[in-house]
Amino acid sequence: MLNIQCDVAVIGAGPAGLSAAIAAKKEGAQRVCVIERDETPGGILQQCIHAGFGLKVFHEELTGPEYAHRFIREALDCGVEFLFGCMALQVGGHEIICLQEGTGAVSVEAGAVVLAMGARERTRAALRIPGTRPAGIYTAGSAQRLINRQNMLVGRNVVILGSGDIGMIMARRLTLEGAKVLAVVEIMDYLAGLTRNRVQCLDDFDIPLYLSHTVTAIEGNERVTGVVISEVDEKRQPIPGTEQKIPCDTLLLSVGLIPENELTAEAGITLSPVTRGPEVNQYMQTSIPSVFAAGNVLHINDLVDNVSLESAVAGRSAARYALGKLTEPERVVQMKAGEGVRYLCPQTVAVREGENEPVSLFFRVVKPDRDVLIRVLDGSRLIFEERRKRVSPGEMEQLRIRPELIPEETLTVEIRKEAE
Repeated sequence: MLNIQCDVAVIGAGPAGLSAAIAAKKEGAQRVCVIERDETPGGILQQCIHAGFGLKVFHEELTGPEYAHRFIREALDCGVEFLFGCMALQVGGHEIICLQEGTGAVSVEAGAVVLAMGARERTRAALRIPGTRPAGIYTAGSAQRLINRQNMLVGRNVVILGSGDIGMIMARRLTLEGAKVLAVVEIMDYLAGLTRNRVQCLDDFDIPLYLSHTVTAIEGNERVTGVVISEVDEKRQPIPGTEQKIPCDTLLLSVGLIPENELTAEAGITLSPVTRGPEVNQYMQTSIPSVFAAGNVLHINDLVDNVSLESAVAGRSAARYALGKLTEPERVVQMKAGEGVRYLCPQTVAVREGENEPVSLFFRVVKPDRDVLIRVLDGSRLIFEERRKRVSPGEMEQLRIRPELIPEETLTVEIRKEAE
């Protein structure tokens, strides 16, 4: 078995892995290895040819490949090493067992490990949509790869289930390629993705959006010939008598992402029941101190810029741990999602003497609202509050908490109407 030793090992060469690896090198890690099962770096960005990336990180609008190229170039310039065609099979505290094409079994021993495996799409099997099993049913991401990287048009008359960002972006992409997008169908009564994508991808192309609707049947034998959509009630159950048939030859599924955490679970790392990613502190450190996590493997982000910024924290922290600079905390404070908040990330804050950096809290709200107060509480005591004009489950919210405001045991974040 080939043995490789390094300071920091990163699993995944997508936007999260690239950012973490670069940050680890800049923090002083001598040898940083990135393990990637594909033959090239960049991850999902390679097929995201639309613009809209880089507004936070580079203060300009880039396509996905352009955004990835800047990180790839920087990683190579600063000496990050890549193991391509290499599949991680098992993660320990300091060792990763891999299988690499042409080499066989590989053991990577590291002072610290960063998990950056990303996420996968939910499929039809997860939704249990009744009907036949014809050709013409794709996840939005697989359709994006076929069109953008393999120059294959997946259909001519398309219905998209789910108003996530990739679904709306594919509605525009298909329209530009000459297909007819007949409807975007969303089971919730609000948009699942970014408002800007609704405007730019649906409204600008007159593509109808059906909220509080879902696909209840798929028709066709060898190929999809149509779908049936129905209105749903407050419990998201189809309402009898509201069925509407839409003839089409293709159904795209944009119904959410699942963090790729099989390796994480097998390693015994504590997972959040809400995000299905590892529970971490503000250093992106998991329940195994030498293992860190960032990006969509941790929680699903809506902006790749946020992934890069979050992953840089993981990379810096991993390098500090490997170099013996990340000491044991004096105490650990629990982060609690209060009223109107679905989850918080990080789930804990490790308080260390001399640390004076503000703590960034990321969270998603339960439902859309306007003119709200984000309240931070120590028990029943209000620490501070912040006003927001609008909030939506499809858009990540962020708070920065000054260290002196962090309580002794539990910090709660809740949403309240401003008038209350």
